[in-house]
Amino acid sequence: MKNITLIAGARPNFMKIAPIIHAIKTANENGHHMAYRLVHTGQHYDKKMSGDFFEQLDIPEPHANLEAGGGSQAEQTANIMVRFEKELLAHPTDLVLVVGDVTSTMACAITAQKLHTKVAHVEGGIRSNDWTMPEEINRLVTDAITNYFFTTSEIANTNLRNSGIKEESLFYVGNTMIDTLLKQRPRFSKPPIWEALGLTDKHYLVMTLHRPANVDQESQLKALIDEIIAHTQDLPLVFPVHPRTEKILKQLGISHPRLHMVEPLSYLEFNYLVERAKVVVTDSGGITEETTVMGVPCMTLRDNTERPETITQGTNELIGTDPKAIAPAMQKLFSGNWKTGTIPHLWDGRTAERIVEHLIQL
Repeated sequence: MKNITLIAGARPNFMKIAPIIHAIKTANENGHHMAYRLVHTGQHYDKKMSGDFFEQLDIPEPHANLEAGGGSQAEQTANIMVRFEKELLAHPTDLVLVVGDVTSTMACAITAQKLHTKVAHVEGGIRSNDWTMPEEINRLVTDAITNYFFTTSEIANTNLRNSGIKEESLFYVGNTMIDTLLKQRPRFSKPPIWEALGLTDKHYLVMTLHRPANVDQESQLKALIDEIIAHTQDLPLVFPVHPRTEKILKQLGISHPRLHMVEPLSYLEFNYLVERAKVVVTDSGGITEETTVMGVPCMTLRDNTERPETITQGTNELIGTDPKAIAPAMQKLFSGNWKTGTIPHLWDGRTAERIVEHLIQL
């Protein structure tokens, strides 16, 4: 592969792509000739995505921003496809590389294949088997038309083999999100709320909630938060609030002296908190990977996960969406019986190097 177009649709996508850009630069310094073009679809607007953000990741700002955010799922998919088609026609490439499972991943894969351009999917093969999740539809469609799969686990490989993917298309390489985590870990920065709230190591909890099953039903959200507050002793609960969740919380009038709802934090600030937390309570998939590598107990408020290795090997437990499950989980944590976990194979900070090695050989 001589020319590659890298696709990102949201801030977390850049965390997965940054190591690949670094690995391409290193390969070129060692005599290879690989050009890349970084395209941001603009699927998610993030006010924290500024020049500082790209400087922290040590990558250039995107070569193009399609500004295709907003609208319904269908409108967003259509906007991305229309704008990426123009982008790809103006800047042909040998390969379109997509990451993760956002709408941009699926939309750009479809567009590329219709223009007879090969597609590689980083994080291919992960499955929650929950078709109510938009991300699961994105994964299924993307993997159905992908040429090369860069996978994070043998479980993902098995999923792909079971769907008929041939062995020569599978490349078990590890997790690029962990590449970024390990590289940036020494640079994690203390957020202002650390001093303001008087936080100390292992004496507070971090919580994130954003999935519709947890936040769209007011009674469910209130019950979850009430149970968490009731069973976390006297520890502060730090809750960086997703905008859509914040709106519902305001309607409910939820407040408590130990519940600290704060604005979303930068990558370096958020992971500073995660690394030092007593436990993380979340419904995010990516955070469960980071807590596994950092050895932080994690409770996932979901009935399924596309990252089972964080449970079978890591520090994560899937406790479901029933608020009654919180009390026994917290009892297990505070009694000192939470598992220590191990780090999954190849989550070693060198995933992007392996991806680029395979790209060179293709």
